[in-house]
Amino acid sequence: MQAETVSGAIREAARRLADTSDTARLDAELLMAHALGVSRSELLVRHMRDDAPPPFGLLIERRAAHEPVAYITGHAGFYGRDFAVTPDVLIPRPDSETLIDVALELAPQPQRILDLGTGSGALLLTLLAELPEALGVGIDASPRAVEVAKRNAQALALEARAKIEVCDWNAAGWTDSLGTFDLIICNPPYVETGAALDPQVRGHEPHAALFAGDTGLDEYRAIIPQLGPLLQPQALALFEIGPSQGDAVSEIARTAGFACEIRCDLANRPRCAVLSR
Repeated sequence: MQAETVSGAIREAARRLADTSDTARLDAELLMAHALGVSRSELLVRHMRDDAPPPFGLLIERRAAHEPVAYITGHAGFYGRDFAVTPDVLIPRPDSETLIDVALELAPQPQRILDLGTGSGALLLTLLAELPEALGVGIDASPRAVEVAKRNAQALALEARAKIEVCDWNAAGWTDSLGTFDLIICNPPYVETGAALDPQVRGHEPHAALFAGDTGLDEYRAIIPQLGPLLQPQALALFEIGPSQGDAVSEIARTAGFACEIRCDLANRPRCAVLSR
């Protein structure tokens, strides 16, 4: 019996995933490339007539059960770079690249950057890669997330400029030893507890990094009033927000003594709150 080709296996897998994913064909190609240990472009150019590798079917079954492709392959792209991800961290998303664009526009020469809730380290490490003179600190309450971020810092040769440590902004005295910063970035949990989410998000991504109370605003209320001791006089703090949260986060910021400007993502949805003194 003739073995199934890579091309045929991808075609069948895309049909299998049609009810699970809006990008079924792309998912199948990425998982096949992972099974073969090659890039997607190399797969499409050189391997479509090869025999399909046996592990591919198991990968497709995992995806059919709504496990995200990034957790299956162990990595995700962000701002043109590759980051290791595990179920202990959120998967970096293109929407979050808005914070990078805004930071590079408004704070092009920061000396010290703080990333609150660093997760995979994607935000902090991307900025450090783009700003070779800057130093950075990333904190996260999850020790496992910190290990992922440290691994990414090492892979990107940024470990000498990135201090990543366990720290919880809900703990007393958490700001005491951090120092001050020219730029703070934060993608906090901001999803409403009862929000309807895709099964691959609710079922697989870490809930502690997603949910922030009934309105999704709990962590903004916790963090923003504590920013003062961390900020240099002309510093900025950039927060990712949900598309409907601009007015509420602006009010939290003003109440805490900050001016707030809302920037939109490429789809023209509110995405980044820019706080200044």
